[in-house]
Amino acid sequence: MRIPKKLPSRLGDHFSIRTANSAGVGRSRRDANDLHRPFRGTRSKSVPETFRQTIACYQPRMRPEHDFAGRTAARIWGLPLPWFWKSDEPLDIAVPPHLNPPKIAEVKGRRLASARVRRWTVSGVPVVDPISALFTCAPELTVNEAVTIIDALITDADNYPDLGPGRPLATVEDIEGRLVVWGRFPRSGTVRKAIPLARPQVESPKETETRLLITDAGFGEPVVQHEVFDGGLFVARVDLAYPELKIAIEYEGDGHRRDPKQWRTDIRRQRDLEDRGWIVIRLTQDDLGNRGAALLARLRGAITSARAGDAR
Repeated sequence: MRIPKKLPSRLGDHFSIRTANSAGVGRSRRDANDLHRPFRGTRSKSVPETFRQTIACYQPRMRPEHDFAGRTAARIWGLPLPWFWKSDEPLDIAVPPHLNPPKIAEVKGRRLASARVRRWTVSGVPVVDPISALFTCAPELTVNEAVTIIDALITDADNYPDLGPGRPLATVEDIEGRLVVWGRFPRSGTVRKAIPLARPQVESPKETETRLLITDAGFGEPVVQHEVFDGGLFVARVDLAYPELKIAIEYEGDGHRRDPKQWRTDIRRQRDLEDRGWIVIRLTQDDLGNRGAALLARLRGAITSARAGDAR
């Protein structure tokens, strides 16, 4: 079996045909079976299996004025999208109006006015700013999905999962100001409706989902990240709360279950709250299914119990 000739190290693991030609790599070598063709005009030493690997495979095709936008930009920034990434999801590329967008099967090209977009580089990847990522995703989002993204944009929580560098990524005022600059665009009304429903200090997308399930069902809005004190002594900070009824709502992700220290902390916090007369509702993903039926039933029961206790 013939061993393929070693490639120049400066090409890296992913490269364009143009770069290979410049490096003196002949057609027969660049088209050898040990190299993969993730996108037209590119080669890779391995098949991309993750979103980040797919991005890396496409970057050699990008021109200096190209930026990732839409779903792709949202994923780069770590914004919470309602869809899991799949290998057949097209990459979204934005170019200035004077350029032609890329036209290949695996890519969704678009033109964006330069005055609308602020260009960033995140871990070496050219991408539109996070607010533009939201706006270019807007045509695919419901109002609640847009609220989930805005909550992520405006949070300063250092434990919010997956978010990119620099929190908050934006403020409500920033988003409103950019809406003025952008004017009308597809589903801009979705973003405008979502802004008043967003809340700062949220610590996970599931907190947003839980809050919106509760308010959509007609319950009063719970307080986000409520801090409980007893005689000036800090007791706990809970995801969502009805302080006047002493009801705490805590979402437990898989990280709480897998981390023994976190699990012990959660149990101790629950005991500390219950010792002070609080009702603690602990939730998992299963409680949010079926439009939150299990969550809402438990909340309804907790409210009834808390009011009955007040009446005694």
